[in-house]
Amino acid sequence: MWADKTFLTMLGITLPILQAPMAGAQDHRLALAVARAGGLGAVPCAMLTPDRIRAEVAAFRSQSDAPLNLNFFCHSAPDPDPARLSAWQHQLAPYYRELGLDPATPAPLSNRAPFDATLCALVEELRPAVVSFHFGLPAPDLLARVRATGARILSSATTVAEARWLDGQGVDAIIAQGLEAGGHRGLFLTDQTATQIGTLSLVPQIVDAVACPVIAAGGIADARGIAAAAMLGASAVQIGTAYLFCPEATISAPHRQALSGRDAETTALTNVFTGRPARGVVNRVMHEIGPLSPHAPAFPLAGGALAPLRAATEPQGSGDFMPLWSGQSAPLCQAMSAESLTTALAEQAAALLAG
Repeated sequence: MWADKTFLTMLGITLPILQAPMAGAQDHRLALAVARAGGLGAVPCAMLTPDRIRAEVAAFRSQSDAPLNLNFFCHSAPDPDPARLSAWQHQLAPYYRELGLDPATPAPLSNRAPFDATLCALVEELRPAVVSFHFGLPAPDLLARVRATGARILSSATTVAEARWLDGQGVDAIIAQGLEAGGHRGLFLTDQTATQIGTLSLVPQIVDAVACPVIAAGGIADARGIAAAAMLGASAVQIGTAYLFCPEATISAPHRQALSGRDAETTALTNVFTGRPARGVVNRVMHEIGPLSPHAPAFPLAGGALAPLRAATEPQGSGDFMPLWSGQSAPLCQAMSAESLTTALAEQAAALLAG
């Protein structure tokens, strides 16, 4: 598909398709299926313990010697603000009472861990081919240690300014995350979502602004999107939502149902589930107290108070109180195995680019 194979050789893959790491929605099985087709599989590590990360990598490597991307978050862990957490739980109290729950029940804390010395030591131990970061990059000393392992380093940019900053830090490639993308925005130099731009505009601007390869992400769900990214100068694409339709995805029944129905036509950026802007299918709690609430605690603490509501409703088939992460192109997606999807997208995109 891409005449220049430099980037593919750098990552050790044969197809210019990267599977987006989607925390809470997948494990090594999705990464393995994408890798078998020739793309780059990823394991999201922000919600996993070190032992679980080891197990995921071991399971992948027991079945494939393909390169693997381990993804980490680079947020600053906030100090819990008891007053703000209490106010947030008070705002959710009517839902607790509606479901017969005690609004005074202590909310569990989120388990999204930022990249730190412990996780860096794990990277040094496991030595993955690729390490990617969301929300910027880790501290310089940690980044240097990751680089010393020989891993290729990727990170997400949602603006040209973020891309220039990442390029200045010497990353091997930049993921240009357009506004259409599902899940958390990778923004780190700004918290302004109103000025974020779409993939079609973002990718060529970043391509023109940096020296390293650029990976297009956001709203790419079929071969037309891949071909368009190639024409815009991207060295590869990163696909997320389309893989949520695959049987290898570990999303819940309400999430899968939301993606497959008419509701998937309406997504929005919301902070009510974690405290950071992320795109998902609009559900009840997003509609009634968001989608962007000034009262949501800092990332990742907002999700704790919602956990009991989700636990009470998800088993009943309801997605009212859970994140239904999705990009804007879910209606373009088709359900098939991840290996078949990767192969089909590559073949169809190649045909389009061949003209």
